[in-house]
Amino acid sequence: MPRVKIARKSTVTDMTAMCDVAFLLLTFFIMTAKFKAEDPVPVAIPSYSKTVVLPEDNIATITVGSGKVFFGVEGVNIRASILEEMGKQYNITFTPQEKAVFVSLPTFGIPMGQLKTYLNLEPEKMKAFPTPGIPTDSVSNELYNWIHKAREADKALNNKSLRITIKGDSKEEYPTIGRIIAILQKQEVNKFSLITAPKGAQ
Repeated sequence: MPRVKIARKSTVTDMTAMCDVAFLLLTFFIMTAKFKAEDPVPVAIPSYSKTVVLPEDNIATITVGSGKVFFGVEGVNIRASILEEMGKQYNITFTPQEKAVFVSLPTFGIPMGQLKTYLNLEPEKMKAFPTPGIPTDSVSNELYNWIHKAREADKALNNKSLRITIKGDSKEEYPTIGRIIAILQKQEVNKFSLITAPKGAQ
């Protein structure tokens, strides 16, 4: 009895579902990704062999470069609360529009006397605005107040102790870093992190 030959047919796989899943995952990662904020001044951070990943919330960063000090804290609610309390301390009233601009800033280095002017500038003019840094001297130690208000706001909103990090230029002279450490110690903050880069990394 002759063998019946079955015609071979090409196998077709429907990839529609796989493409849908791939694009959904891609969209998820794009929407949830947190992009690195540009440093307000060029900072060549020192290298170190040990790596500890910083948390994405409950953290404040003090950036030091070119003798200037910048301050930033994670969390829109915390930023809004800090600005409100700093306005009360320095008798400055901020409009809702100014508050909206401030909470969008990852970091800033403007004295309180110039902050309202800075917040009312257009985005392009804000980049060109001269940033002298936050005062840290004995006459006008505004950095102390920003850190203090940030710690109070984090405690009130999240019931946590704010983690302080310092991102300093490896070529920065010690007096600026020394003043920041003295400010932290004055608030009994003796534990803080130094942001470094892996050895060999740019």
